[in-house]
Amino acid sequence: MTASQTPTTAEELRGAGLRVTAARVALLETVRSGDHLGVEAVASGVRDRVGHISLQAVYEALHALTAAGLIRRIEPAGSPARFEGRVGDNHHHVVCRSCGAVADVDCAVGHAPCLTASDDRGFAIDEAEVVYWGTCPGCSTARSS
Repeated sequence: MTASQTPTTAEELRGAGLRVTAARVALLETVRSGDHLGVEAVASGVRDRVGHISLQAVYEALHALTAAGLIRRIEPAGSPARFEGRVGDNHHHVVCRSCGAVADVDCAVGHAPCLTASDDRGFAIDEAEVVYWGTCPGCSTARSS
């Protein structure tokens, strides 16, 4: 593989020290092609790609891929866990209080002020998790009609 080629999903799994299975490949591809998917949506996407898979196997694969840093788990307060393929860039999220829609929000441009705590209590901070709450455009329009 040359430096300009994108690694395959299987190569990424191997590179993360994970065993390559059809279910893990399908799960990683489902999460990456989705938009902040819940476990049921991930399971449905995996089933569409490879056939039957138990919910327990989906949970185990999600845990393994999250631990390996290939996917990210977010859990806005009061919401079930969701998974996304955008990792390693310290982005944040905006969540609709009405319908639960989730969207990515990039961190501030330039230096990352969100990584500068007023008191780090001796911690070496390398990531910040910010969740903005509000009402999405669809719900705002519905309320005003």
